[in-house]
Amino acid sequence: MYTLEQLEKEAIALIEQESFLNEPSTLYDPIEYGMKQGGKRIRPLLTLIAADMFSSDVNKAKSAAIAVEILHNFTLLHDDIMDQSPLRRGKETVYKKFNSNKAILSGDTMFALAFKHLLNYENEIVKDLVEILTQSSIEVCEGQAFDMEFETRNDVKIEEYIKMIRLKTGVLLSCALRLGATTAHCTKENLSLLDEFAQNIGIAFQIQDDILDCWSDLEVFGKITGKDIVDNKKTFLYLKALEIGSERQQNILKELYSSKNFESTQKEQVVKSIYEELKIKELAQKEMQYYHNLALESLDKIKIDNERKENLRLFAEKLMKRNK
Repeated sequence: MYTLEQLEKEAIALIEQESFLNEPSTLYDPIEYGMKQGGKRIRPLLTLIAADMFSSDVNKAKSAAIAVEILHNFTLLHDDIMDQSPLRRGKETVYKKFNSNKAILSGDTMFALAFKHLLNYENEIVKDLVEILTQSSIEVCEGQAFDMEFETRNDVKIEEYIKMIRLKTGVLLSCALRLGATTAHCTKENLSLLDEFAQNIGIAFQIQDDILDCWSDLEVFGKITGKDIVDNKKTFLYLKALEIGSERQQNILKELYSSKNFESTQKEQVVKSIYEELKIKELAQKEMQYYHNLALESLDKIKIDNERKENLRLFAEKLMKRNK
């Protein structure tokens, strides 16, 4: 088996060494730019971890690892257009650098390229791999649709939010793990447990992202902080504050989130002050830990030697300690 550090380096190198350049350059330059913006390469890492867990044949999983990272970056590219986000990982977003039309077309191409990488596998598992990537793509889009819908709704419940982030974040982590495990001919029972692990760790990951967006530095986080507040995003923080806040606090939050006409810095300061009065950060961290624990329970049930699960366990622990 590989160490987690070795697999992390392998996942990063895998994407950095892959060229996405082709003709016409107006189509492929934005893809190359988006794919080479850096990042921890969490999803290809998970694909390699899963392959290593069940077969130790990491090389066999590399095409699947590239496929899931292309799909992930495709979703980021389109999300940034929809959210009008100027920065991603501390750099201009693809649509900002190349314009929206070019970014949309490049994103569409990325979606096709992700599936093309799965055609490198033997017929015995191609159908399973394509099915995983297809269903995951649909569910990620469902999650994005819920996210957009929530922006204009004033009755969003925390349970709905959890469902949305499971679809937007947990599903793609699950996709990454199951692709890698499928290349290693993993059993259906273990695939199901990997899915449970990833969905719950994905929810924990996104709640942590909510926290980081509110209480992090731009230089560390890599994108503008406080954007969720400015964009009226119904995050766990906001929904929890509405649930437990006083009538006065609820009314202030609802008023601030009913319009984008407030001065952004002042709006952010007022919302954060309410969050801090209610200890929302601590409550969010507790919720994050709850889903993290659920993920580890599923990991414990996977029927392989415990030492082969260690990389996934270490990955889960590192995820909870990230600051960007």
